[in-house]
Amino acid sequence: MVLWSKEQDKLPDIDMSSGDIEGTKEGGPLTPALVNSNCSVPPVILSKGPEEESLGSGNNLELTEVPNGDAADDVERSEIVVATDCRANAKGQREEDALLENASQSNESDETSTDQSPEPPTPLKETSFTIGLQVVFPFLLAGFGTVAAGMVLDLVQHWTVFKEVNEVFILVPALLGLKGNLEMTLASRLSTAANIGQMDNAKNMWEMIMGNLALIQVQATVVGFLASIAAVIFGWIPEGHFRLDHAVLLCASSVATAFIASLILGLIMIGVIIAARKVGINPDNVATPIAASLGDLITLSLLAGISTGLYKELDNNYANPLVCAVFVALCPLWVLIARRIPSTRELLYSGWEPVIIAMAISSVGGLILDKTVTHPNFAGIAVFTPVINGVGGNLVAVQASRISTYLHMNGLPMGDPNPTPRKCPTPCATFFGSSVNSRSARVLFLLVAPGHLAFLYTINSLRGGHTMLTAVFVSFYMVAALLQVLILLYLADWMVHWMWGRGMDPDNFSIPYLTALGDLLGTGFLALCFHMRWFIGDKDSSLGN
Repeated sequence: MVLWSKEQDKLPDIDMSSGDIEGTKEGGPLTPALVNSNCSVPPVILSKGPEEESLGSGNNLELTEVPNGDAADDVERSEIVVATDCRANAKGQREEDALLENASQSNESDETSTDQSPEPPTPLKETSFTIGLQVVFPFLLAGFGTVAAGMVLDLVQHWTVFKEVNEVFILVPALLGLKGNLEMTLASRLSTAANIGQMDNAKNMWEMIMGNLALIQVQATVVGFLASIAAVIFGWIPEGHFRLDHAVLLCASSVATAFIASLILGLIMIGVIIAARKVGINPDNVATPIAASLGDLITLSLLAGISTGLYKELDNNYANPLVCAVFVALCPLWVLIARRIPSTRELLYSGWEPVIIAMAISSVGGLILDKTVTHPNFAGIAVFTPVINGVGGNLVAVQASRISTYLHMNGLPMGDPNPTPRKCPTPCATFFGSSVNSRSARVLFLLVAPGHLAFLYTINSLRGGHTMLTAVFVSFYMVAALLQVLILLYLADWMVHWMWGRGMDPDNFSIPYLTALGDLLGTGFLALCFHMRWFIGDKDSSLGN
C-alpha cells in the first residue's frame, strides 16, 4: 500500500497522456503515484481516523491506495473518490467562495449606486376637478385673447394694405398657426422636460432654453418665408397675374412678423413653464393656452403694423428686400447655437416636416378666409375666425401635450420594436374610457360650449364684427365649434399614440398637424355657417357696417 500527502487546496495536476502522473508544488516535486499498466489511476479512499479532523484544519490529507481485484469491491461506493474529483471539488469550493465574495461586493455597489441616483419623477395625481380647475382660467384667458385678435382683424381688414394686397389675408392663418407650429410645440417640449425632471438642474435648464429659442428663430424665419411663397401662389393662380413688388412685400412682412412674434412668445412660454413648475401646477395645463392667448393678438398686430409700414415704402426698391436679407442673414447664427445643444441638434434636422406641412394646411384655410372675407355678404367672418380657430387649437394642444407627457412617464419606450398592438381608438374609448386621458378629453370638450357663449357675448357687447348674433347663427356656430373640437380631440388620441409607436416624439410632431387641422376645420366650418345662414335668409341690416 502506497501513501502520499497533499494539501487540500493544492492537489497535483494529472497528465493522463503519459505513463506516470506528474505534479508541481511550491518547494519541489511531489511523490509520484502508482499507475496501472493500462495508464489508469487506481482509486483511493480516505483513511478513517485523525486525518478527518485534520481536514477541517487545513493540514495534510492522507490518501490510501486500494489494490486492484476483488478487495476493491468490499469498499463502500459512497467512500470512493478519485483524486481528480478531490482536486475539482477543492477548486470549485474556491470559485464558489470567490463568487460569493464578488456578489456581496456587487450588492453593496448596487445599493450605493441606487442611493446616489435621483429618484424618478412622480406623476401628478389629477382628478377631473383638478384638471378643469387648472385649465379653465388659462382657457378663458386664451379665449379672450383670440377675441381681441378677432377685433383687430375686423378692424384692419379695411386698411389699405389689406384692400390692395389681398394675399395678406392668406398669411393670417399661416402666421397665426405659428403658435401651434412653434410656440405650442416649444411649450409641450419644455413642459414634458419639466415634468420628467430634466429642468431641475440649472445648467441643463439654461441649455434647453437657449437651444430651443435658437431653434424656433430658425424655424420661424424659414416658415415665414415659405408662407409668403404659398400666399403668392394661392393669390396668383385664381387671379392670373403676378406683381413682384407685392411678392417682396409679403415676404418681408411674413418673415419679420414670424421672427419677432416667435421671440416674444418663446420668452413668455419659458417664464410660464418655470413659474408653473415652481408653484406645483402641471405646465401642460397652462403653457399652451397662455401661448395662444397672446399669440394671436401679438402676431396679428405685428402683421398689420409691419405690412402697413412696408407698404408705405413700396416705392422704395431697397426697403423690403433689405428687411428680408437681414432676417435671413441671422439664420446661420441661430443654427450654430441650436447645433451646440444636444436636445435641439436632432430637431434642427428632423423637425421641419411637421412645421412645413402644417403651414401648407393653414395656408389652405387662409385661402378660404381670403375668398370669404372679400365677399360683401360675408365680411363678418373676420371677427370670428381667430376665435373658433384659437379655441380649437388651444384645447387640442393641451390634450396632445398631456398624452405625450403620459407616454413619456408611463408608456413603453418610444419606437419599441415589439409594442402591444393598439387598434384605432373608437370615439367611445376616447371620451368615455376610464384612463386619465379620457377624463381630460371630457373636461376639455365640456369647456367648448360655455367658453364660446362667453366669447360671443363679449364680441356682441363690444359691437365687433358685421353680424348680428341671431338664434340661427349662434346655433350654427355652436354646432361648428363642437364638431371641430370633437374631431380634433379624437384625432389627438389616435395621432399621438400612432407617432409614439413609430419612434416620433409627439411633442415635436403632433401639435403642428393638429393645430393646422384646427385652423382648416374652423375656417371651413365657419364659412359654411355663413353660407347656410345666407341661404336660409337669416340676414340683418348690420352687414357691411
